[in-house]
Amino acid sequence: MKSMDKQEVDLYLYERMLWEEGITYVAGVDEVGRGPLVGPVVVACVILPHDFYLEGLTDSKKLNEKKREMFYDYIMKQALSVSIAMKDNHIIDQVNIYEATKLAMYEAIEKSKIKPEHVLIDAMKLEKLDMPSTSIIKGDAKSVSIAAASVIAKVTRDHMMYELDQKYPQYGFRKHKGYPTKYHIEQLKAYGVLEEYRKTFHPVCDLILEKSSK
Repeated sequence: MKSMDKQEVDLYLYERMLWEEGITYVAGVDEVGRGPLVGPVVVACVILPHDFYLEGLTDSKKLNEKKREMFYDYIMKQALSVSIAMKDNHIIDQVNIYEATKLAMYEAIEKSKIKPEHVLIDAMKLEKLDMPSTSIIKGDAKSVSIAAASVIAKVTRDHMMYELDQKYPQYGFRKHKGYPTKYHIEQLKAYGVLEEYRKTFHPVCDLILEKSSK
C-alpha cells in the first residue's frame, strides 16, 4: 500500500476504528439526486476490503467526470460488495424526497451480498437497521466507504441522465443532470413537463398548476 497523506489517512479513520474492534464488514452508504427536478434518487452501499486504496478518492461532487468514471470501474472491481437502489419520481412525489431516500438506503443495504456488521451513512440516520450504524455529516469527504458509495451512486445516476438526454435532447439533461439550473428551467418552461419530472418539486408543480388553470 502507498503511504497516505493526512487527508487520506483521515478518510480511513472510521473504518480503521471499526476494523480494530474486530468488525470485518463495514458498509458505506450515500445517495445522489435529492436536489434534481427529474429522475430517481440513487443510493449505493459499498463494502471495501481492508487493504483498499484509491489515490484521490473523495466526495464524488469534487471529482471531474473522467475521474469519476475511472474510480467507478476500480471500485466495482475491488469492492467486496456493491449494491444499488433507487426510488423514482413517482415514489418521491408520494412520500417526499427525504423518505424516498431513506427507503432507497434501506433497500441498498438489504441488497448487499455481504451483510454489513456496521453501516456508515452520509448525514442521514436509519433507525430501523438490524445492525449498528453511524451517521456522519459530510461523510463522503470523511469516510472511504461513503466516498466510494458516492462515486457509484453519482455515476449510476449520471448514466441515467445521459439516456434521458438522448431521448429528450432539447432539455439538456447531459449538461445539468436534472438540477434546477437557469438553463434547465428555461428549457422546462419552453418544452413542458415530462413524465420523469418530480411533480411536487418547484417550479415543476407551478408549471403544472399554471397549465391546468388556463
